[in-house]
Amino acid sequence: RPVSSLLAHALGWRAVFVTAAVGVVALAVAIRATLPARTPPARSSGPLLPRYAGLLASMVTLLRETPLLRRRAAYHATMFGAFSLFWTVVPLLLMSPRFGFSQNGVALFALAGVAGAIAAPIAGRAADRGHTRAGTLLALSAGSISFVLPWLVPGWDGIVLALLVAAGILLDMGVSANLVLSQRAIYALGDEHRSRLNGLFMAIFFAGGAVGSALGGWAWAHGGWAWTSAIGAALPLLALGYYLTEPRT
Repeated sequence: RPVSSLLAHALGWRAVFVTAAVGVVALAVAIRATLPARTPPARSSGPLLPRYAGLLASMVTLLRETPLLRRRAAYHATMFGAFSLFWTVVPLLLMSPRFGFSQNGVALFALAGVAGAIAAPIAGRAADRGHTRAGTLLALSAGSISFVLPWLVPGWDGIVLALLVAAGILLDMGVSANLVLSQRAIYALGDEHRSRLNGLFMAIFFAGGAVGSALGGWAWAHGGWAWTSAIGAALPLLALGYYLTEPRT
C-alpha cells in the first residue's frame, strides 16, 4: 500500500498497475527457473479437462462436508471484507479537504498497518496453547472496535487522525491474528485434503475482500465516513454473531 501510493504520486496511477504486472511476470520467471521439477504420480488416466472438472467438483463436496472450513472461511471473509473496506476508503478520507493529504502522506499513513504484523506470532503461540476460541473472539472484536475508535473524539481532527492510525493498526492485528488461527485450525484437519481446504479458504475470504472494497466505495459515495465505519464495524459483528453458535470443545 505505501509503495503504490508513492508510485501514484511520482508517476501517476497507471504506473502502479504497470509495476505490478512487471513484478508478477518477473516473479513467474524466477519461480520457473529456481523451483525443482516435480511430477506427481498419476492417479488416473484420461484427458486432463475431465479430471480437472472432477477436482473442482470435489472441492464443492469438501466445502459441504467440512463445517469447520465453512465457519473459518465465514469468519475471515467478514474480517478481510472490513480490512479491504477500510483501506479502500481511508485514502479517500485522508485526501479529502478535511485532512488534505497528498499521495505521499497516504503512503506514510499506510505504514502504520505494518505494526499489525506483530499479532501473527502471538496468535500462533496462543493457538498452540489451546486458546484458538479466545483468540478468535479477540480478533473479531478488534475488527469491530477499530471502526469505532475514530468516533471517540469526532470534533478534533488531530486526535481523529491519531485514532485512525490506531484503528488501522488494530484492524491489521485482528486480521493477521484471525488468519493464523483459521489456517491452523484448517491444517489440523489432516494432510490428505490440505491444499484443497486452503484453496477454498483463500478463495472465500478473498471474495469477502472484494465485496468489502465494493461496499466501501458505495458507502463513501453515499454516506461518507459515517456509513463506511458503520458497515465496517457491522461486518466483524456478523462474524461475532456466528461465533456465538460455535460448539465448545
